[in-house]
Amino acid sequence: MNKYFKYFTILLILVSLISCKSEKKLTHVYFGGKIIHPKSSHVILYSMDQAIDTFYLDKDGKFVGKIKLASDGLYYFSHGYENQHVYLEAGDSLLLRLNTWNFDESLVFVGKGAERNNILIDCFLENEKESFSFHENNKLAPKEFKQKIESSLKSKLKLFDEYVENHPEETEDYKNILKVALTYPLYARMEKYPILNAKYAESDHLPKINDSFYEYRKVAKIDNDSLIYYPPYSQYVRNYLYNETYSLGHPPMKKNYSSKFTFDLLTIIDKKISFEKTKNAFLKQTVISHFYNKSSCILNEETFEKFFKLSTNEEDKIQIKKLMNDTKSVPILEKLQDFGINDYSNVSKSVYEILQQKNALLFFWSPEYVSESYIVSRMNFLSTNFLNIIFIPIKIDGKKSDRLESLDIKSQYYLPDNSKANEFLTSKMPRCILVDKNGKVMNGFASISSSNLSDYLEILNKVK
Repeated sequence: MNKYFKYFTILLILVSLISCKSEKKLTHVYFGGKIIHPKSSHVILYSMDQAIDTFYLDKDGKFVGKIKLASDGLYYFSHGYENQHVYLEAGDSLLLRLNTWNFDESLVFVGKGAERNNILIDCFLENEKESFSFHENNKLAPKEFKQKIESSLKSKLKLFDEYVENHPEETEDYKNILKVALTYPLYARMEKYPILNAKYAESDHLPKINDSFYEYRKVAKIDNDSLIYYPPYSQYVRNYLYNETYSLGHPPMKKNYSSKFTFDLLTIIDKKISFEKTKNAFLKQTVISHFYNKSSCILNEETFEKFFKLSTNEEDKIQIKKLMNDTKSVPILEKLQDFGINDYSNVSKSVYEILQQKNALLFFWSPEYVSESYIVSRMNFLSTNFLNIIFIPIKIDGKKSDRLESLDIKSQYYLPDNSKANEFLTSKMPRCILVDKNGKVMNGFASISSSNLSDYLEILNKVK
């Protein structure tokens, strides 16, 4: 620990000396730190969805770099499969320390700019904690629920006012970010309340709510393009869009969003979001997440056509078209076409050598879309609950030698470039294929993240 802070002190002194020699307005920041139990060799810093710099760790897990900022504001860094936001201003020398075993909870900053970032992390952690304790309040009537929110909002705004009073030098931009971090999670809960209340009441109808319930919408904005990747803001906007769609008369979702709901949600996104990039992001996220939630290879062409009509992002359209074609390429109730896979001894095998006349879930995955920890958790859970099914993760993209460290290496495989399976994986997005002991496809496009997957696995588990 002492060595770590000595490292910080030397860097901070260096930054100070450089700053003293320059009379020009600073346009750069120093960004660095130490990663304990690193998950990869580097840290990537992003502005919006664009990577702006990559920092490589030394043998002690330390990194540091100098970045020229295009503007002050929110950025985020990623390491392994996790990420967190930072607020950077020109002249900052921000250094972090985190342990990947407890990523967010262990994250702490020192240096110039540290105080504002430590406060934002505290806001994040407090919201995570409150989200669990607050759930029971969704059973309350609208008036009582709003009172709970207003009480919490009052204390959050008091914290905000105290910070502003004690930091008169703080920029308006940061103060706006801090207010979003403190208040928008509460607004998001207000938007989610109707559907959660109906769920707890096991009702087919949403509760009746007066317009005064949504008074906060006068100050909560939904069209700030610069904040779309900031979770407190993006979660509020998402909940608002869904709530607006439900208000058209849709019943609470039980297992799947209806095609009409998805169609109307895409229309609401187009109507309410004016910034093109933000609109495209929400359109893509909606059509993909609803398809995955259904966990079935049945496509609703009308919904996808609506997406193609509204989105202006050609790359997104190409990927969605590939996803649709991939889905159609593995017809249900037909025998799965044979294809080659490699084990981690680099031995090539036929998929039927692996199946060995057993019921199976083949999970094709890419590190771009799903984290190692999530795969391990789901594979362990599913294999424990469905004993008559074998679960086979197959890596389709990324560095082939990087396997899932926490799963048995003998049950893991990857696709060689010449495998015929690549013909139905052109989108590179994850998918599950369920086959019975005879190789017949029972589900051609399931999702390990969907609650509907269990229904299909229960059927497959009974096949003798």
